[in-house]
Amino acid sequence: MKEFFMRVVSSADLHIMGNATFSKNIKKRLNASAVNNFKTAIKVLYPLMPIFNHNQKLMAQQPITNSSASSIALKRTLGPLMLWGLGVGYVISGMYFGWNLGLPVGGTLGLAIATFFIIILYITFTFSYAELACAIPKAGGVFDYATRAMGKDIGFVAGMAQIIEFVFAPPAIAAAIGAYFHIFFPQFSVTSIAVVAYIIFTSLNMYGVKAAATFELIITAFAVFELLLFSGIALPHFHWSNLTQNAFPNGWKGVWAAIPFAVWFFLGLEGVANVAEETVNPQKNVLKGFGSALITLIILCVLVFASSVGVGGWEKVVYPTPGAEASDSPLPLALSQITGNSGWLYHLLITIGLMGLVASFHGLILAASRATYEFGKTGCIPVLFGKIHPKFKTPVSALLLNMSIGIIALFTGKTGDIITIAVFGAIMLYIFAMISVLILRKREPSLARPFKVPMYPYFPIIALVIAVISMIAMITLNIKLAVIFFAILVLAYIWFHFIVKQKTDVQSTTLKG
Repeated sequence: MKEFFMRVVSSADLHIMGNATFSKNIKKRLNASAVNNFKTAIKVLYPLMPIFNHNQKLMAQQPITNSSASSIALKRTLGPLMLWGLGVGYVISGMYFGWNLGLPVGGTLGLAIATFFIIILYITFTFSYAELACAIPKAGGVFDYATRAMGKDIGFVAGMAQIIEFVFAPPAIAAAIGAYFHIFFPQFSVTSIAVVAYIIFTSLNMYGVKAAATFELIITAFAVFELLLFSGIALPHFHWSNLTQNAFPNGWKGVWAAIPFAVWFFLGLEGVANVAEETVNPQKNVLKGFGSALITLIILCVLVFASSVGVGGWEKVVYPTPGAEASDSPLPLALSQITGNSGWLYHLLITIGLMGLVASFHGLILAASRATYEFGKTGCIPVLFGKIHPKFKTPVSALLLNMSIGIIALFTGKTGDIITIAVFGAIMLYIFAMISVLILRKREPSLARPFKVPMYPYFPIIALVIAVISMIAMITLNIKLAVIFFAILVLAYIWFHFIVKQKTDVQSTTLKG
């Protein structure tokens, strides 16, 4: 898993370009001295401080209290189509790269079996999560659901897991975007391009959710079109025998090892719930957005998997040449077997393929800001980050905070490890969310539920079991990073329990007195 995400950082198609020297140079740039990079990060972020301070002054007159969490609310502008664009956009980069690195460990059959169970996870999880999102349409997502079901302490831990996923996933995608553009503009460094991408897409999100969601819809439509075009070109060259050759090289152990790569196909879909407060008629439209996005992603997953591997076997979409280093870009490798790697169609598809990276990067910035905003609004972090800009009606402070953290993470050169920790956060989110569904059904049977998950309690239980198994697989494959992830949760909980919670209790007692 660690090697997979480090390759994600290195480039979106460095390997298929056949430039091994360039790939090494990119890795050197991304793994430069942490001290020097930190100094550079400070220089980059320092000019942004006037913007941050100006935003703080504009909102200083809007104190957050329990009676009125914010006199300026998030603006409801999103409909089902926009939610579809966000849901697919959060995830679609996973269709373009990375998943194929599960093939050497699992083979075609091993990865297919793992993906089958992960699809079941996301079907059962999505409909269960939609019940929560429709009943409790809050920007905090699992933070709000778990808090209501299990109290503030567990809710905080669940919210932290969500923030870890959404805040720390974008830096790796930003680095991949930087490496991709560096191919065409070698005079600019990978990191500088990645930082510019952060600033541009954070600014777009600051401007307004409708503009951000409209952009996401357009860019996602391009990315979906490219995948359909790729499948249309590849499927006529599909041969069943290519799926069966060396299909199960490591047996059931390979299925176990392939689970994290199967998760990568769908990681991030849960972000739809975080824009529930900005959705028109969320009790109905959140379900439509979740459902349509999930159906689209399942179809794309099957098409991409079958058409890529079916062209020449799984080895051909992992290794550019026999004995070469594994590539994380299966689509260009498959396409090169049909069109070669110099034709106009090949380059057109590679160029459009960048849309998948941009869609996921931009979408996760949006989802992350809403999770951070909810933490600030409830006092888990400084209340400044829980305020809405009076003009743009967006959580500007939360966006700037997340961008600062992301840029610092980017400059550490450890984005591969960071994104792996983000996957831990996602799976932990799934576990807490399914437990919340079960508890709230029992504890609050009269809670208004515009949508109820079908086949209850089987759907949330199935999702919970598969999520726990996936977590065990992640821990066994990434013991060191698992320790770091759980250490972050423990330290954050200690801070919350002994500082934030006590301060809140004192304020509540004072108000009552």
